[in-house]
Order: sequence, then structure tokens, then C-alpha cells
Amino acid sequence: MSSALSTSRSSIAVVSFPGTNCDHDLLYLIEEVTGTAPTRVSCAERELPRDLDLLFLPGGFSYGDYLRCGAMAKVSPIASAVRDFASRGGKIVGICNGFQILCELGLLPGVLLPNRTTRFLSRTLPISVDSTDSIFTAHLERGEQFAVPVAHFEGNYFAAEEELRRVEGEGQVIFRYCAPDGSILHDREEANPNGSCHSIAGVRSPSGRIVGFMPHPERVFEPSLDPVRGGGIEAGRCRRLFDGVLSAL
Repeated sequence: MSSALSTSRSSIAVVSFPGTNCDHDLLYLIEEVTGTAPTRVSCAERELPRDLDLLFLPGGFSYGDYLRCGAMAKVSPIASAVRDFASRGGKIVGICNGFQILCELGLLPGVLLPNRTTRFLSRTLPISVDSTDSIFTAHLERGEQFAVPVAHFEGNYFAAEEELRRVEGEGQVIFRYCAPDGSILHDREEANPNGSCHSIAGVRSPSGRIVGFMPHPERVFEPSLDPVRGGGIEAGRCRRLFDGVLSAL
């Protein structure tokens, strides 16, 4: 295990729903980075742990994505506790299905629609950091690029025109899909394969304490799994995302 960050006064939890399939990745990752095992919380619970500092909503297909992604999760027993935690200034990270759930809960702007190809998208894509004003990107640099796997059918970020203007105007976009050379090309499938408005791959709340994004850096946080080893880009870049948010607690 690499050097652990001190979390003696911090509490981290990961929520699991029926159909969640990335919770184990996060549980393992968090313990590897911090040296402390996080709490796993079932969606059947009605309360979150006391003195919670950081909550993760992981990827997968909560309740089989019936109706639409995240629609049933937002009425699960734990949903009220998640909203209450957010209202008290809690820090929340939603990854893929977790991002979809945060949008359904109204904690993040926009919705996730089916990909423009109406096919499941599973590949490694380049993304660019658009804002460092969030708990998850504060230790990165704007314009920094790295490759992250994606695996989703409904990753097409959409917001109505007025809401999209507000999201852009307030700097709430944290990640955008991009071409390998870093170009942001909204209408080019190779640079924005799921068709997201303005190539948006992740957004933050106005406070920056709540973030959500579609890519899966937790799947490749170890250097041996990172898709960009060499080529001028340091190994383990995806891990830096988690080092940053966890060290900030």
C-alpha cells in the first residue's frame, strides 16, 4: 500500500443500490488511498453515518435503470438522507450512475439522455479539466487532459438553453470530452461520442461541494491499469483525482 493520507477525523461512505457494480472499486480505492475502510451504506437505510465528511454514489445500473437512469434511486429510502446531507453542506461525488442520480435528485443541473448513437458506449476517452473550483478538481490544472474509461448508455448530458447558459456562466462544468489533441469539438462524434451539450462530461454544484461526472477514473486509479502510461503523461493520473479530494478532508 502506498503512503496513506490521514483520515482519523474523517468519515467516508459509499451508497449501494440494487444494480450498483462499481461500489467495490470505490471501497478498495478509498482504503488504499486513505488507509481507512469507508462505510458501505445500503439504499434501504434511511440515515447516513453521523459526522459524515464525504459521500460517494458509485456507478452501475441502480434498479436496472428502469423508467430511466436514477429515477427509482431518487425515491429510495436513502434519498432523503442524501438530500439532507447536501443541504447541510455535505460533500458528494457521483460517478456515472451516481451522476445520473444526483441530477434526478435535483442536486446537480441537467439530465443524462441516451447516447446519440443509441448504443452502449464502452471505451477510453480523453477528457479535459474545465474548472478547478470543485472538491474533485481543486488539485488539477484547467486544460489538463487525461484518458478515462466510460461505460454508459445514457451519458448524453442535456440542459435546457437557459439552464445551460447558467451552468456555463457560473463555471459549473468540470470536465469536457475532447479530441486527443485537446480540442473541444461539440459536433464531432470522435471528440464527443455521446452527443453531450457543449461536450460536458461532468458538472459541479454552485458551491463546488457536489460533483458528478460520467467517466470512471476509479477503474484505473492504479498505475498498472491507467490507460496513459508514458507518452509524456505520468502514470496514475486518474489516481490524482482521488488523492486530491481525499486529502482535502
